[in-house]
Amino acid sequence: MKPVQTMFLGMAAFLVACSGEQPVKTTAGGALASCTTRAYEEIGGPFTLTNQDGETVTEEDFKGKPSLVYFGFTYCPDVCPGTLVGINNAYRQLPEGVEPPQTILISVDPERDTPEALKKYVNSNAFPDNLVGLTGTPEQIAAVADEFFVGYDRIETPESAGEYTMDHTSLLYLMDEDWQLETFFAEGNSSPEKMATCLGQLLRD
Repeated sequence: MKPVQTMFLGMAAFLVACSGEQPVKTTAGGALASCTTRAYEEIGGPFTLTNQDGETVTEEDFKGKPSLVYFGFTYCPDVCPGTLVGINNAYRQLPEGVEPPQTILISVDPERDTPEALKKYVNSNAFPDNLVGLTGTPEQIAAVADEFFVGYDRIETPESAGEYTMDHTSLLYLMDEDWQLETFFAEGNSSPEKMATCLGQLLRD
């Protein structure tokens, strides 16, 4: 494994415990560096998934403009919706003339997150207007998660209505027009204000 991969995996151990436990927070690494120094060519890669309209899409469909990628799931009680609301708030604070990136939610819960479930979820008025939801087979989700060094785990919660939840890495990945990682944001370490400032620096023409 390359040194940068080892470093990133250590940083990406920031797992959101949607089961109610405290997240494991990163204490060092790229998340604490300047937003313009968090680009690693090893992060991100090709994928084949299904969008909320039931259409097969690949990374090629998102090339041509920047994309902000987040891994989560629709049954997530607070972290995922809170993160998406935070993204929306950041977009509202972008400098004049800076267009927000395409926003992509990739589900780590393909069992429940059908295209129909995602379509209802991404249409929330609290989320970014351009939010696209992607799902797939368990194998497809595992493959794209591996490309982004995303960890996720099913946690059984038999006492709850949902019966289980998903713990997952909570990072936001800014991909450029060529689907190359430009920077990333760690949930909990990036306020909407800081995100807007960083995006303004990177997306300004």
